[in-house]
Formats: sequence, structure tokens, C-alpha cells
Amino acid sequence: MKAIVSVTIDGEFVVHDIKVIEGEKGLFIAMPSRKTTAGEYRDIAHPISSQTRELMQEVILQEYQKALENDDEPAEEE
Repeated sequence: MKAIVSVTIDGEFVVHDIKVIEGEKGLFIAMPSRKTTAGEYRDIAHPISSQTRELMQEVILQEYQKALENDDEPAEEE
């Protein structure tokens, strides 16, 4: 796991605990989930369509990369 993010949609709805994970094929997002009594993990919030999931992933990963780049920039001296 590389990061945990929150997403605010239209300034009206927020989803916390979205994980940025590095897998064998690169970075991807995992929606917040909860462990069931059967021991399985189930998403507690998720996009309905694959198109929306792809859009969310694209935006989240772009922002994650920007955050990494900002961390690498040297601080300005006064």
C-alpha cells in the first residue's frame, strides 16, 4: 500500500479510505472495504460502472503522482 486517500464528489459527498496499492502490473486503487463474518472483504462504497471506476482511478493516481513530485522538490529558502 502506497497511500490512503479521500475523495470529495461535487463538494457534497466524501469517500474516505481509498487505498493506492502497487501491484504486479502497477498502481491501482482499492475502495474502502469491511471484513464480513465469513472472513471475506466487501467494498462498502464503490463506483457502479467500470467507466466511473477507471475515471476515479485515473484522477486519484494523477494526484498521487503530483503529491510525490511535490515531495521531491526542494523547499524554498528564505
